[in-house]
Amino acid sequence: MAEIRTILFADGMLDATVANGVARITLAQSGPEGKPMPAGQLCVPLVQLPTLANGLVNLLRQVEARAKEAQQQRQAAAPESDSIAVPPPGAFRFQS
Repeated sequence: MAEIRTILFADGMLDATVANGVARITLAQSGPEGKPMPAGQLCVPLVQLPTLANGLVNLLRQVEARAKEAQQQRQAAAPESDSIAVPPPGAFRFQS
């Protein structure tokens, strides 16, 4: 059985620093009145930061590709409708 990990939700970033070979990224959540509030800190060894960043970029590309596919399918099904931004699928597994 997989180990249960803490889940941290963030919808932004407040700050990022590098010290002693570690990148420290302060994550944010939208708080009252939309003001960002600290949600936690992501600490990544600096040598691993490019790998993490590339993984996030690849994830974003996959989400964009799936959203584009969904929009094309929707347009093919109803070509007379206005082009409306279609959200990406609710869930899928990231392919690294």
